[in-house]
Amino acid sequence: MIFSKNDKLVMIGDSITDTERKRPYGEGRGEATGKGYVSAVSALINSVYPELSLRIINMGISGNTVRSLKERWQTDVIDLQPDWVSIMIGINDVWRQYDQSVIKETHVYLEEYIRTLDELVKSTKPLVKGIILFTPFYIEPNANDAMRKTMDEYGRAVKEIAASNQTRFIDVQAAFQPVLEHTYPAELAWDRVHPNMTGHMVLARAFLKEVGFDWNKE
Repeated sequence: MIFSKNDKLVMIGDSITDTERKRPYGEGRGEATGKGYVSAVSALINSVYPELSLRIINMGISGNTVRSLKERWQTDVIDLQPDWVSIMIGINDVWRQYDQSVIKETHVYLEEYIRTLDELVKSTKPLVKGIILFTPFYIEPNANDAMRKTMDEYGRAVKEIAASNQTRFIDVQAAFQPVLEHTYPAELAWDRVHPNMTGHMVLARAFLKEVGFDWNKE
């Protein structure tokens, strides 16, 4: 387990992270951390590793792109003084190119995506113990699907950013693959983007694997 006692983890992203979390800060009682993978991660870590007293804050906002993250990075990440930061962003950067194809100003193309995400990682890394980067994903097994192909390009960019900055890395698309071999995409997400709880557990499991969670700990 990479976390130490009393560490603070800020998990930031779009609607996949948000999942109706508490405002302004996604922490506290009840469903304050939302109804998705952040809540699952929090519940599992704090039930299996209660001695860590890990503080998890969900700062996801629905509809966000990497451009949106840049605008709120100071207040929603840096000012919170986290020990660790996880970032899952890129789905809307790609999706707007397909569901709003003529509204060009909503598109975040690959060059801007890489430049902005790399800037955020580089500026934040000296201030924290570590950063965990998720790839964006599309719950579609056909790698030749147009949006899936674009999403994979953004995912490869995240992998390169993680490698060049020596951060933690989670390939979400790869994590979904074994599930998609047995499950039709619509059963996991009606729009192939917003997963049900099974999909969110795929995300949580991938995260926990990367941070060294011991499923056999007593």
